[in-house]
Amino acid sequence: MLLGFFEFKDKKFLLFDIPGTYSLMSNSEEEEIARDFICFEKPNATVVVVDGTCLEKSLNLVYQTMEITSNIIVCVNLLDEAEKKGIEIDLQLLSKELGVPVVGTIASKKSTLIDLQEKIYGLCNKKIDSNPNLITYPDNIEKNISEISSGLKNILQKEHSYLSRWISLKILDYDEKIISSINDKIFGNNNVISSIKIDKNSSSDLKNIIVSSIIKKCEEVSEKVTILAKTKKKSYTRKIDKILTSKTFGIPIMLLFLGIIFWITIVGANYPSQLLSSFFNYLQEKLVVLFNNLYIPDFITKPIIYGVYQTTTWVISVMLPPMAIFFPIFTLLEDLGFLPRIAFNLDKCFKKCCTCGKQALTMCMGFGCNAAGVVGCRIIDSKREKIIAMLTNCFVPCNGRFPFLITIATIFIGGLVSGAFSSLLATLTVLLIVLLGIFMTILVSKILSKTILKGEPTSFILELPPYRKPQIGKVIVRSIFDRTLFVLGRALAIAAPAGLIIWLLANLHIGDITALAFIANILDPFAKIMGLDGYILTAFILGLPANEIVLPIILMSYLGNSSLVSLEDTFAIGQILVQNGWTFITGLNVMIFCLLHFPCSTTLISIKKESGSFKWSVLGFVIPTVCGILLCMCTNFIWNVFV
Repeated sequence: MLLGFFEFKDKKFLLFDIPGTYSLMSNSEEEEIARDFICFEKPNATVVVVDGTCLEKSLNLVYQTMEITSNIIVCVNLLDEAEKKGIEIDLQLLSKELGVPVVGTIASKKSTLIDLQEKIYGLCNKKIDSNPNLITYPDNIEKNISEISSGLKNILQKEHSYLSRWISLKILDYDEKIISSINDKIFGNNNVISSIKIDKNSSSDLKNIIVSSIIKKCEEVSEKVTILAKTKKKSYTRKIDKILTSKTFGIPIMLLFLGIIFWITIVGANYPSQLLSSFFNYLQEKLVVLFNNLYIPDFITKPIIYGVYQTTTWVISVMLPPMAIFFPIFTLLEDLGFLPRIAFNLDKCFKKCCTCGKQALTMCMGFGCNAAGVVGCRIIDSKREKIIAMLTNCFVPCNGRFPFLITIATIFIGGLVSGAFSSLLATLTVLLIVLLGIFMTILVSKILSKTILKGEPTSFILELPPYRKPQIGKVIVRSIFDRTLFVLGRALAIAAPAGLIIWLLANLHIGDITALAFIANILDPFAKIMGLDGYILTAFILGLPANEIVLPIILMSYLGNSSLVSLEDTFAIGQILVQNGWTFITGLNVMIFCLLHFPCSTTLISIKKESGSFKWSVLGFVIPTVCGILLCMCTNFIWNVFV
């Protein structure tokens, strides 16, 4: 829930942006949050924003809200889009039919928003009236409502008396979630409502009648206030949608778009990453001089500079540029209206896995950052499907893993041929790794749906919004602050202490070897079964704070350095790896394990916060790691037997 402020006519107003929804029937978390806020927080005015291009569907929410509060303003938005479709809405007649203030807006036009502010000011200051024309249900239902309401008025406090009719409706259709919430918020969990005897067998029939009455009223009012212009011209958006959502071209175009985004992100991030790296290296030299001039002892200087500082700045220089590029592009596609088309194309595929088509959107977000993809799972209504989407999000490689995958593919796969075919072969290899990740997402989603997270896929209305010109300035600011810096902040909170641990392991000795080498030697026998070695496996474990530091840790270990090693020359990196026993199968298994291993700590923390349970973070760690270990063992076994 977002907060905002505005000042109008010397009055200050506090705005609460509650989750968008089409209903208050308690079918999803968003609906429950919206309903509870309107019911129990008693806002001075509730603005219901409806879509002018599909008024009938939006009126459902308006009538449900009017049952709860009389302080309501209806804001009919997207009037410009409605006009393009030949739709005209009589706002005055709509206001008369509903009995509440109605204002039309076009979000990009400031003058229409001033009209909305005027209405809010008038309602909050009792200068305009709002007397909702509530739906009249069939006589038997109205009789029951009247009887229950009269009984409730005797036990309801004055501040909640306005809810008597709505509570009566909820008792009649016997919505357990809402009844539990009312008992808790109004009656102090005394189960007052549960003591009211209702025939539960007939409650489902009553609910159907209530819903049917609302739908019928919405149809009547919408038909009365909407004027459709006669036009023979076919909307260009339908022509575009025929291509983007077709069975033949939909998915190939989606893959093409994703490929272009990845290419722009990877190529575009190289230059700012190098600049940031150079800047931080320059700053590091100055910090060393400063610490020496202050006579700070080495046992403090080295861990702070070569441990905490170097690891943290490495994460910033590698992680920040690709996220700062990917998230704005992703948000632009979202504002443009392309992302809902991706969900539409993949909906059937995910439905076969007993999950939700919206998982396709969160999966795409995972290509930028798995932690952001996990947070994006809030758009999925079903808790079961939301958890499946969170647990499988790390199967697609994030921006932190792409540079590593590209480097290894270039050295060990692209190196098999020469000339232009080298880069083409490396690119195809990375694409195959991405497709493997998508396949694993679908496969594991199916397995989870049939085992620990059994259930049927929920139905949802996937609205294909009109194509709109994105507001580039707002998109960039929103994506950088809401996504890029949010995710980076979480990563740095883990990277700083991890940098200290990495430095200590590389500098503390157990006998004649470093603690890092000691751990690598313990893990080496198991790593060999996977086609790796102990240093590679140790690097992945120590790379838990951020995938970006896995390769520097590997190079540091091989070179025997006491701090992270940063090399930009792919040829030089290849020589170091080959000299330490890497072969084709090593490179292949490293790419597989890079794709299929535990997500970074930021993602695990996000799973914990979004799911509300530590056990899902544990499963989020275990599931991809087991998949990666088993697949690496299989490829290594096949290589040793047949090659």
